[in-house]
Amino acid sequence: MAKKPDASSRIADNKKAAFNYFFEERFEAGMVLEGWEVKALREGKVQLTDGYVIVRDGELFVVGCQINPLKSASTHVNPDAIRTKKLLLHKEQIKRLTGKVEQKGYTLVPLNLHWKDGKVKCEIALAKGKAEHDKRDTIKDREGKREVERAMKSRNR
Repeated sequence: MAKKPDASSRIADNKKAAFNYFFEERFEAGMVLEGWEVKALREGKVQLTDGYVIVRDGELFVVGCQINPLKSASTHVNPDAIRTKKLLLHKEQIKRLTGKVEQKGYTLVPLNLHWKDGKVKCEIALAKGKAEHDKRDTIKDREGKREVERAMKSRNR
């Protein structure tokens, strides 16, 4: 079970994932990246919202995570912004996730990218898709919280 990284080490968040899925379990996985990708991550040039995780040949890969190259990229490297990136997890964890994903309705979703001990980590979640009425409930709860915060803010003035 992965604990939440602090805000200072965060690179990117997938805010859309919490709206579209219920999270069952969270895992922290390492990522196999090229040098130009790490430099672009330091500059925050990443988009995670359309990303998803697939299992191929007993390995996990992130698809749709877009890392935009820097303008000053090297001339001998041909950067591919939407390259499929390999995730690193223990074999037992991958087997367990593979079994769960093969069940109906489960998927693997990247939640965020963050720094840990100088390395880029990807927090992924075993998730189940929300129905339309669940999404409406989420919107209703969010709007209710906003109204309460506004009322408290205006009362404190």
